[in-house]
Amino acid sequence: MNDHRPEPRRRLLVILFGLAAGILVIDQVLKFLAVTFLEGQPPIPVIGSLAGFTFYRNPGAALGLGSGVTWIFPLIAIAVFAAILVMSRKLGSRVWAIGLGMLLGGLFGNLVDRLFRQPGFLRGAVVDYIDLSLFICNFADIAISAAAVTLVIASIRGIELDGSHRRSEERTKEDLHD
Repeated sequence: MNDHRPEPRRRLLVILFGLAAGILVIDQVLKFLAVTFLEGQPPIPVIGSLAGFTFYRNPGAALGLGSGVTWIFPLIAIAVFAAILVMSRKLGSRVWAIGLGMLLGGLFGNLVDRLFRQPGFLRGAVVDYIDLSLFICNFADIAISAAAVTLVIASIRGIELDGSHRRSEERTKEDLHD
């Protein structure tokens, strides 16, 4: 018998979209602060040369890749948003709601930059300011990375989007065949 009951979908949607909205707001406030206080300033080391704050307008994707085709990133973000909306119809898992909420919030944080920051609409450079020695990122990037880790762990643990547990169901099927 499966004792894992999916949570009410309405509560999960509040978690998903509430978390996304919170991440978007925090990301944009931090980017505003970065533009205000870091742009044009020398890097600020926090942990020696390992971590600190450095202002950078990233025209590309991760590690600056794709800077010549920035128009495609907003389209990808919109496609992922549409996919999350479709997936939310089957949502029954808190961990999936959290993972998708972090992903959506991070995507929208960077999408706002692509749409409204210089050099212009659909070509805007993302504001990065967290210098981790090997790369510079922002709060939205961290949310996207945390979402990826969360969803991979959920998948490995057998937690399905609808709240069911793959391993529990497999064990139940095996028990029926014995």
